[in-house]
Amino acid sequence: MDELPYGVLAALVGLAGGIVLGLAARLGDFCTLGALESAVYGKDARRLRLWGVVLGVAILTTQALALIGWIELENSFYHTIQWNPWASIVGGLVFGYGMAMAGNCGFGALVRFGSGDLRSLVVVVVMAIIGFIVLSGPLAPLRVLLFPQPEASGPQGIVHDLGLLGLPAPLTVVLFGVAALAWGLGYAPLRARPQMIAWGAAAGLAVSWCFFGTSWLYDHSLGAVQIEGPSFTAPVGRTLIYLMTSTAGGITFSVGSVVGVMAGALIGSMIRGLFKWEACEDPRELGRQVGGAALMGAGGVVAMGCSVGQGVSAFAALAWSGPVTLIAIAAGAAFGLRRLIGGFQNAVD
Repeated sequence: MDELPYGVLAALVGLAGGIVLGLAARLGDFCTLGALESAVYGKDARRLRLWGVVLGVAILTTQALALIGWIELENSFYHTIQWNPWASIVGGLVFGYGMAMAGNCGFGALVRFGSGDLRSLVVVVVMAIIGFIVLSGPLAPLRVLLFPQPEASGPQGIVHDLGLLGLPAPLTVVLFGVAALAWGLGYAPLRARPQMIAWGAAAGLAVSWCFFGTSWLYDHSLGAVQIEGPSFTAPVGRTLIYLMTSTAGGITFSVGSVVGVMAGALIGSMIRGLFKWEACEDPRELGRQVGGAALMGAGGVVAMGCSVGQGVSAFAALAWSGPVTLIAIAAGAAFGLRRLIGGFQNAVD
């Protein structure tokens, strides 16, 4: 184990976490846009309330390991970069609207591609390319000008800020974690689906596992491996660059997590008998998906994460960007879905 390069070990950590997340998506119906669609239009909140289970488990386990010193959240970029509220709000809204147009977030697109949906490959590639154009390409100076994100001058985040008001860190963790679990499990139809709950808990544990594994490697590699949780905007671009050139920092946690999600989705879809090749037959649908993917790439980079990277990983780290970005993504997606439904109804009329 000690003979393996740290990048390979980080990729293995990401691979394990990604496989579990991919399985949770296929066997537990864990999906961002699907949860919103089911709740708003299908009047079924089970998938939405499942987020409470995912977040509750992720928060409690990640923060518990942080409190005993096994995870160094203070050295993750969620806490070392000064939080920019406007970046979270604007980036989240743009990402959410793009998610509705594309029919999936970056994580969901990887899951669908792993299940045989070739349309999602287009979403993944376009999102990755536009994301890097905004992250380090021609639009990077504009992003930095509009949404500067300097290094934090000191400790920040929900636990630290509430601690200044006299709330002990363990109590803050319990309040947020238990509240999320109570919101999720308080919905009787979800409690009737124990397998769904189990996969939601597994998804939350996958996030804390990624933080734990990268924290261990961060210490042993003297900071060469970054502490991070799963995220699927810029990491998808890094994975594509690595697969094409073996550069962009070499094999990393990002590569392992992206490949892991597709592998887990493939396994899960085979178990459920859902794997099948699909392609786009409507050019208008493809155009909408490409446009949505471009918006997700730009919005995800501005917000420094996607519905999973900010909505789960940053939330588990109890960074302010987590809940704010997640709310903005949900609002953007709701607006996009209403536009789609309205356009469809107008076309029928």
